[in-house]
Amino acid sequence: MKLWTCSSFETPSHKKLSVMLFSLMMLICSSPQAEPSLSLKGPRDVVWSDFLGVNAQLLWFEEAAYRHQLDQMQALGLNWVRVDLHWDRLEPAPGQWQLNTLDRMTQVLAEKNVRSLMFMVGSAPFASSAPAGTPNYDQYPPISAQMFADSLGYLASRYTTVDAWQVWNEQNIPSFWQPMEDPAGYKQLLEVSLDKLEQVNPDAQRVMGGMAYYSQMPVRGGLMLEALDGMGSINNDRVTAYHPYSLTPEGDVVADKDFLVRGTVLNQRLRELGSESIWATEFGWSSYSGQVEWQPIIGEQGQADYLIKRIALMSAMDYDRIFLFNLSDLDARATWRDQKYGLLRLDGSQKPAYKALKRFLDITGPSIKPLNAPAFANAPQGMLSMAWQRADGRWVWLFWAQEPGRVTLARKGKGTIYNPLQGTSRSFNASGAGLAVDVGTEMQIIVM
Repeated sequence: MKLWTCSSFETPSHKKLSVMLFSLMMLICSSPQAEPSLSLKGPRDVVWSDFLGVNAQLLWFEEAAYRHQLDQMQALGLNWVRVDLHWDRLEPAPGQWQLNTLDRMTQVLAEKNVRSLMFMVGSAPFASSAPAGTPNYDQYPPISAQMFADSLGYLASRYTTVDAWQVWNEQNIPSFWQPMEDPAGYKQLLEVSLDKLEQVNPDAQRVMGGMAYYSQMPVRGGLMLEALDGMGSINNDRVTAYHPYSLTPEGDVVADKDFLVRGTVLNQRLRELGSESIWATEFGWSSYSGQVEWQPIIGEQGQADYLIKRIALMSAMDYDRIFLFNLSDLDARATWRDQKYGLLRLDGSQKPAYKALKRFLDITGPSIKPLNAPAFANAPQGMLSMAWQRADGRWVWLFWAQEPGRVTLARKGKGTIYNPLQGTSRSFNASGAGLAVDVGTEMQIIVM
């Protein structure tokens, strides 16, 4: 994975920058001074079962194993999965489909009333544009966009219980589109595929392939979302999707809160361009133990800490649906880092990330309404806070900071302060002097 850095914008100078790219460049590369505190207010109500989904490589597992995974997911109160379909494995020769396992999996999803987003990626061997003898032929785009669209359309017509279909995955980086990113090539694939999906299954949502990060193109330069907009492919008839991975919940640089900057600016621009629905179809952190790849080692407890913070932030931003990566750890077919993104271990046991997320969702309740966060003086450095109203009418305040400190909450009454990461709680009764709150680097939640 290659991160988008300020140096990405230093060349080439002859390329014209649009409003979207220019705004992102200026906001991210200006090294903003960290604010003492930042309060967020969500743009809309959040119903967790509809807003938060999980990526799930169900086809990697036997039925008993993925049934257990889905049971664990539904025990969280969640009901959306994003499932990867690899064209080269499903249709190794023209019209010779291998679908028994997929048939059964979709039946299980329907039986359990699980909603699903499925994406197809990876050129089939007979359709790949890879040079002869290339071992990773699936990472090259197909020689014909129509061939891909026809195969995707066949699946969409066969599996009518699938709620949404996504066209390819991370097409803005060479790992998924060899030998280099090609906005025009992807536009052709996208448009013919969306047309086919509209013909065969008009009730399903149609989703653009999830762009890595914020759609930066590491070889070509610029943003693929910007390039697609220039070709007329950002419209209200499809979901726009990207994958805002970062080193920490707040961004690659915690003090700069660059995830909040990037996501806010990009989503605002996408709305202006006509996107009625914006999904983050991947985000997350691995609990791997090394050798260090892109992500620093944070362990299982660090993964738990990061996930609940990021979910809290995204709920207060302008996303319509988000999918964390991943429901379960994976086996050795994945890289060492990619094996450890799960809420569950490979044996199905719950990691700290699962337990912290369960506490978080239990504390906030199944749905929340956005409120203005409370005001206070002397906030510790890098403090983030947001307030909500639970479905039962109780007030909920989420907060943490870059450095420990103390604030006084001008609010009276009884309540409970929770630490969902540690699983601790204590009751309090705020008097007329208000409530003195110790703010730490771990998320706390006050319910009154």
